[in-house]
Amino acid sequence: MSVSTWSTAPMKETDAVWNLDRHAGRAGWRRFSLFVLVGVTTAAGLHLLATALGPQVPYGLAIALIAVFALSFGWISLSFWTAIVGFVLKSFGLNPLSLRRRGPGDGAVDGSLPTLRGRTAILVPVYNEAPDEVFARLEATWVSLETTGRSQAFELFVLSDTTNDAIAAEEEVGIEQLRARLGIGERLHWRRRTRNVGRKAGNIADWLDTHGARFDHMIVFDADSLMSGDTMVKLAALMEASPRTGIIQTHAVAMGRETLFARILQFSSRVYGSMVATGHSFWNMGEANYYGHNAIIRVAAFSAHCRLPVLKGRAPFGGEILSHDFVEAAFIRRAGFNVWSLPNLGGSFEELPTNVVDYAVRDRRWMQGNLQHARLVFRRGLHWMSRLHLVMGIMGYLASPLWLGSLLLSAAIVLEHEIVGPVYFGNAPSLFPNWPQYNTGHVHALLLVTTLLLFLPKLLALVLSLRAPAPAYGGRLALTTSVVLETLFSALLAPVMMLFHSLFMLGILAGRAVGWPPQARGERGMPWALALGRHGGQVALGAAAVVVMGYWAPAFLYWLLPVVAGLVLAPLLAVYSSRRDLGVAARRWRMFMTPEEKLDEQASRAPASTT
Repeated sequence: MSVSTWSTAPMKETDAVWNLDRHAGRAGWRRFSLFVLVGVTTAAGLHLLATALGPQVPYGLAIALIAVFALSFGWISLSFWTAIVGFVLKSFGLNPLSLRRRGPGDGAVDGSLPTLRGRTAILVPVYNEAPDEVFARLEATWVSLETTGRSQAFELFVLSDTTNDAIAAEEEVGIEQLRARLGIGERLHWRRRTRNVGRKAGNIADWLDTHGARFDHMIVFDADSLMSGDTMVKLAALMEASPRTGIIQTHAVAMGRETLFARILQFSSRVYGSMVATGHSFWNMGEANYYGHNAIIRVAAFSAHCRLPVLKGRAPFGGEILSHDFVEAAFIRRAGFNVWSLPNLGGSFEELPTNVVDYAVRDRRWMQGNLQHARLVFRRGLHWMSRLHLVMGIMGYLASPLWLGSLLLSAAIVLEHEIVGPVYFGNAPSLFPNWPQYNTGHVHALLLVTTLLLFLPKLLALVLSLRAPAPAYGGRLALTTSVVLETLFSALLAPVMMLFHSLFMLGILAGRAVGWPPQARGERGMPWALALGRHGGQVALGAAAVVVMGYWAPAFLYWLLPVVAGLVLAPLLAVYSSRRDLGVAARRWRMFMTPEEKLDEQASRAPASTT
């Protein structure tokens, strides 16, 4: 059955709300428009760069810089226009799929939740996690689900891959206690695998083989996931109304941590993330991506079509696929099922690492997994959008080495000019000298355009947030101040992550593989010794740049100051941003507040009931 067949019936208002499949196949003009904007913007940036370089720049260096710049600038342009689309849609209150005031994921027309016919399993894979934290989140999730009156359609499975016997024993005891507190009985399951074949993907595959036949859908969590009952019921209703849909991904908002680093990232996710996710939903349509958790999946389709291959060769590029989610989305789309992203659903949460090093270590694992996708991009039968998602996953980490390459090539061009001086006559005989050209206007124009691409989305996200109720982010003054401070923090952090990613990339290309160790969670402060050990090389590189460029090309040093400042201040940034007391103080000063925190604050101040 073709996509056009699904969309021929007249659309009713209730269909627009619940039936996702009716919106499939309508993305052509959206993608064409977006890619034209990205192409024109990238071409304009390349023109400014090529003109700014002039004929005095050595040909080889110019070509290398233009090639690296084209990839980097194109990537930034795609992110920029996606954010602009999200801003327009959210400004007018339009659903990204229907482009109407209401659409899929917005809920029932009358505001009530539907009755569910199918069975949905909530899967929580755990791997040497802190059981008390995991079970606290599960308890909150299930209590919220019970308030919907639809909990009978759900069962909860804790799928343990824990290798530590002591932690496994805590899990087993904790499950019994949780059953007793919730009165859930045998609808709360726990099982422990003795062999962790296939990691998380293998853990879920094992569940599919043993329990999958009893369920229509599965909602996949991470150990740090949290979801509201309303959202889970809506996800199940959307799947029931959309038989050609395989995966629905929610937009998970970061929350729950108190270090200053985590609070800044949580604030950033809340203010900017929804706008960008709305833009992605607009042009991804039924070929969206899956991020491995906080999503609902059609069990039969996933079981039949999403078993992962083992790549030939040794790690890091061979063996088991580490980043399974993008590949599973590509495989289920290849089988004819749609994949949707619904950022307007709400009620979907996750936690983030609480310091710079843990954040970088998590990226190291994801980078290796995403680079494996290079071997799958041209796999037979994939939708071209699925191939694009795989490439975008690679570019997410390749962007840092490209930025570093741009900086090094620019510095080489400047140093060559300062040390060698202008060359009036090249190797080819000529009667006319090659006079130096200084196109400072084009340089300044390129800087302005790049600055707009990077920072205008933040300003627009601030505009959207200022339209929310005044107390949502601690007040409008606190919100504006938080955006300014977050922008400064992000600017300082960017060169630090650039070097981390570049070193990780070199290590992977050199054949150094990592496994998939348990993710560090909890409020982890950063001691000075660790910060100096991890960031000492970055400080040395920043200091060397100051000495070299300050001596040979002091004018260019001013352009490098934002990068150099982040590197030199890296240990200081890492230590103080990891402190929980500063995060708590920031909340007390109403900095980096999120709407969820404001609701918690109001609830804690509410008078106790006297009934």
